[in-house]
Amino acid sequence: MGETIGVLKVTIVHGKRLVIRDFTSSDPYVVVKVENQTAKTKVINSCLNPVWNEELTFSIKDPLSELKLEVFDKDRFKSDDEMGHAYLSLQPIISSSKLKRALQLTSGETKLRKVAPEVDNCLLDDSFVTYLDGEIVQDVRLRLCDVESGELFVKLKWFEHARRS
Repeated sequence: MGETIGVLKVTIVHGKRLVIRDFTSSDPYVVVKVENQTAKTKVINSCLNPVWNEELTFSIKDPLSELKLEVFDKDRFKSDDEMGHAYLSLQPIISSSKLKRALQLTSGETKLRKVAPEVDNCLLDDSFVTYLDGEIVQDVRLRLCDVESGELFVKLKWFEHARRS
């Protein structure tokens, strides 16, 4: 791939109604993958509604990248158990930089784009890409797939690299 086009900051805020993978609870953590980069959150012990509030940063080269999230239950003596996964296209937040420039936004709050739940994303409800006081942000609530229940609340921030003339 080519040059870095920007930086994506992903905040894994919290999980809700995660599945039980131990006797009465789980010890969840989230693995986040973007392009060829991987990062993970800390483990929250014995919790089905964990709060991480953990920010992970990724350099982005492809404007059509996808954010992939996998939730696991940490186990001490055997391999970690899967607790579901979710994914989200980054194209709406990345392409919003062009819209911000076209509208010549400098301050305040402006909704740039609405992303609706569809078969090709894991959104639970409408999500808005917003220009908020100099930053392009998106709050998303994601349904975990291939699992009985569970959702993740994630905040995204996009920082476009300055272009060279």
